[in-house]
This record gives sequence, C-alpha cells and structure tokens, in this order.
Amino acid sequence: MSRAVVYLRVSTDEQAESGLGLESQLSACRAGAERLGLAIASIHEDDISGGLPLDRRPILVEAIAALGPGDTLLVAKRDRLSRGDMLATGTIELAVQRAGARIVSAAGEGTESDDPSHILMRRLVDAFAEYERLIIKARTRAALAAKRARGERRGGVPYGSRIDPAAPERSKAGLPCRLRPDPAEVEAVGAIQRWKAEGVSLRAIARRLDEMGVPTKGGRPWSHTTVRDLLRRTGDAEA
Repeated sequence: MSRAVVYLRVSTDEQAESGLGLESQLSACRAGAERLGLAIASIHEDDISGGLPLDRRPILVEAIAALGPGDTLLVAKRDRLSRGDMLATGTIELAVQRAGARIVSAAGEGTESDDPSHILMRRLVDAFAEYERLIIKARTRAALAAKRARGERRGGVPYGSRIDPAAPERSKAGLPCRLRPDPAEVEAVGAIQRWKAEGVSLRAIARRLDEMGVPTKGGRPWSHTTVRDLLRRTGDAEA
C-alpha cells in the first residue's frame, strides 16, 4: 500500500470554528487516505502562517523530508500549503517532486492526476486563493486606515497589557481606549526573556508555560510561534 504523509496547518489568526481546525483537517485527510488506498505514515501539525517561505516553515520541511519515492503529501486543502502565494506554492511543489512524491488534496482541487485539465484546475484554485488573500489585505488596510482617522487603538491587546477599566467611559466620550500593564503577563514575559537568554528552545519555553498554567491571550496552548512572535514584539530580533 502506498504511503501518505499528512500535513495540517492552522495559523495563529485562524480559529478552530472556522472549519480550518486541525481536527477537521485530520478527519478530511483520514477519509481521503482511505478513499485513495493510502496508509498514513506520519502526521505533521503546524501553527504558522502559510505566507512564509519554505525555509521558515520547519514543520513543512520536516513533512517533505519524510517523503519517499511514490509517497503522497496529503493535505485537507491546497491552501494549507500556502495562502495564495504562487511562488511559495511552486517552491513546495518542486521540493515534493524532487522527493519523487506528489501532493494530493483531500478536497480534490485538481490533484487527482497531472493531465492538463487537472493541472488547470490546480492553477485556478491557487489563483483564487491568491485573489482572496489580496482582497483580505486590502480590506484590512482600509479598516486600519479608518481607525487611524478616528483616533482609535488598532489591533489586539498585546501580551503584557490590558484595556484600561475606564475604556467604556472613554468610548462613550469618543476617546480612544488606553492600555495598562497586566502584572501577571508582564511577569510571564520576563520569564520567557530569561529562558531565551539561557538558551532554552522556543518549543521548550512553550511547554514550560503550558505546564505552569500560564494562559495565552486567546486561551489556546502555547506554541513555539506564539513565543517567537511575543519575543519579537518585545524587542528580541533574534527570536
């Protein structure tokens, strides 16, 4: 029986209830593997933006390295590989081809074979994914510009801060909300920075935080990307 290496991805700004969660992706891949007669050899779970280049996505690199001749890199949908970046998608496809393997989407999307009609379908799927990404970016820029014009705070509350309790009154008065330090989160940031300086890996730091019961802003478990992004926001350029 041919082998399948399963790759799952949820970025930090994608919620499980959106239908893109890891469990729903795994369910789709298991069903796809059964339908195609593939034996799942390994499962690789990622929590990183699909817009990053391949050399900055170690879990995807790990999944590709697990492929052998005749194997299949199985995803729930093609946008799990890349969020519409045609160059990134091409780089990933080339790396998989060099391993003697192929990419298959459990949703089909033109990955059934390499005949001209299926190749065209794949390119159309990727093109529409890129179009969707560009539309979302344009809408986000417009929304942020409108907030700036109104003098409102932009983005989420950064880790280490909390909204001023007087926010409702300030909002009613047409004033922007202010942030105050969150003592518990400030202490957690200090611990993370100390561990990083001591040479503790980002994954090990994430495990320590989960074991200590330190919550994230969104209530999700800590991950190496969450720790990395926090360190970058607090001035660690090497994170």
